[in-house]
Amino acid sequence: MTLRLATLSLLILYPIAWFAPLMRAGLLPIFGLSEISVITGLQSLWKSDVFLALVVTVFALFAPYLKTIGTALIQWNLLDARVQPALTLLGKLAMADIFLIALYITLAKGIAYATIETAWGLYLFTACILASIVLGYLTENTVRSRNPQS
Repeated sequence: MTLRLATLSLLILYPIAWFAPLMRAGLLPIFGLSEISVITGLQSLWKSDVFLALVVTVFALFAPYLKTIGTALIQWNLLDARVQPALTLLGKLAMADIFLIALYITLAKGIAYATIETAWGLYLFTACILASIVLGYLTENTVRSRNPQS
């Protein structure tokens, strides 16, 4: 039951993480810093690079949420456990988004006149992705122990 509740809580935490500030960025701290979230970042990308926006939308929104929904459905015996490898792949795609964000922050910190500060949303989003991976692993082990022939 705890596993199910943890998985269902991710369905609430993901949207919060998408709107939470990932970082604050700006030119020189004296001009103030703009907060950037997954959603505001995607809005900017859709205006400038549709292909990259589509890729990031899949990684940041669809992959982790679909993985969590699939994991919950397996936990409630509403989806066959044989889809677990596909869900694991979705979790890996979602983790790629965290890597991209970290790479952007690292690159931006190398620019002399730019200021980048990480914000609490980055940690929440990362925690959601990692929790989803762990919950998927635990779900797979639980299903395997219930059905040893699988």
